[in-house]
Amino acid sequence: MSDLSELAEEIIAFEKQKHMADNDVAFGSQLSVERIHNIKSMTSAPTDDEVRLLRKFMKNTK
Repeated sequence: MSDLSELAEEIIAFEKQKHMADNDVAFGSQLSVERIHNIKSMTSAPTDDEVRLLRKFMKNTK
């Protein structure tokens, strides 16, 4: 996974640990599934707001 961005790696690890799919992360972070896919595949860079929303969701999910 060394070719992935730090955020992409965080999302993938989070999904594995919590047994979640992109849909779950999208719903919880209030981003679209397409944005989650694009961020994970690094086809487009996340905005500062998107990073904040994703990290907030991942931090607060038990």
